[in-house]
Amino acid sequence: MSFGRPPSISGSFQATPPDRGSFPLDHYGECKDHMKVYLDCLRKNASNSTPCRHLNRDYLDCRMNRGLMDRDEWKNLGMSNVDSKASATKDDPHDASVKASPSS
Repeated sequence: MSFGRPPSISGSFQATPPDRGSFPLDHYGECKDHMKVYLDCLRKNASNSTPCRHLNRDYLDCRMNRGLMDRDEWKNLGMSNVDSKASATKDDPHDASVKASPSS
């Protein structure tokens, strides 16, 4: 009998990678700004994601660059026809000219 741990854990326990489509949570908020911009775009467009696809691509790119998901080709993610540079300056959450100026 084993106290303090489930009896199924033994010396032969082996971790398995997550299924495709699941990825680690962004615990440190590394891509939170990209997520907020994308969600704001969805709200402004009555949940129509078509005008916000470039923001979705930017968000996924952020996740891939920070190791929060495996790097994959855009065509495999359904984003091969989306140009992330088209409105990068307009919607970049890190662009100082887009953010509202702080109140005095």
